[in-house]
Amino acid sequence: MTEVLERHQDVYPTRVSEGFSAIPRQDPVVWGNATDGPFDASTLDGFDRRGYLMEPDLVTPAEVQSFREELERLSQDPAVRADERTVIEKETQEVRSIFEVHTVSDVFARIANDPRVVNRARQILGSDVYIHQSRVNFKPGFGGGDFYWHSDFETWHAEDGMPRMRAVSMSISLTDNDTFNGPLMIMPGSHRTYVSCEGETPEDNYQSSLVMQGAGTPDEESLEKFADAHGIDVLTGDAGSAIMFDCNCMHGSNGNITPFPRSNVFLVFNSVENACTEPFAAPKPRPSFVGARDFTPAG
Repeated sequence: MTEVLERHQDVYPTRVSEGFSAIPRQDPVVWGNATDGPFDASTLDGFDRRGYLMEPDLVTPAEVQSFREELERLSQDPAVRADERTVIEKETQEVRSIFEVHTVSDVFARIANDPRVVNRARQILGSDVYIHQSRVNFKPGFGGGDFYWHSDFETWHAEDGMPRMRAVSMSISLTDNDTFNGPLMIMPGSHRTYVSCEGETPEDNYQSSLVMQGAGTPDEESLEKFADAHGIDVLTGDAGSAIMFDCNCMHGSNGNITPFPRSNVFLVFNSVENACTEPFAAPKPRPSFVGARDFTPAG
């Protein structure tokens, strides 16, 4: 299924001229229930409240090793490094991210469509899901870059045309995530409020935003209010663990100046009932390797 649906009413305006503002969430967080998948009611309640959950040992050590080997192979492949789907750190020339990795690699295609992954997304979103975005992220030691605070939904709404908040991300750790090597940070409960951002979307904004967030990032005043209200959780875990978080969570990560690398597989699932339309605040959609236009159900 690849058709682009008609434009929906915009209940989450952003990239506006009159400044930053906070808009209450208009959508449920959890669309399914405890009978729909592997999560029990308590786990779903926690996800609804915090906006994220953690799954230790989602994949086996043997799978982690195979993912690492595939990651190394991809990062050394000249064709992959030259592909527009690959983001390179400017200063170190290390690979930062490889997008649409489930179409680049059979190894990552299998985990992206694995029932352990897909059934969890289906349960939270209450429907079949498709892969809106996939990538592997590298944070090599001594220079892995940071990701500034942002809500993914703001970008997906503004630049990909995702109508409503009915998407979830899963990050599967391929290395141990410690407090010191640039782990994911989330403001728990921030998914309940949407930050409408100021400023127009530059032409082909994705080319710079994949390296450093620019348009669509909250102002410092909004971030201070969020941090005061919600605090900041630093999400650590062993290789093989996973984090699932709502599309509107305010999150980011520090750079990695330690000798210890951090890498992960990042999968975004959107409800097939929430397929992307035309962008709400950009002149044209981002390329499909960043925001998919193929809505074929995963799994």
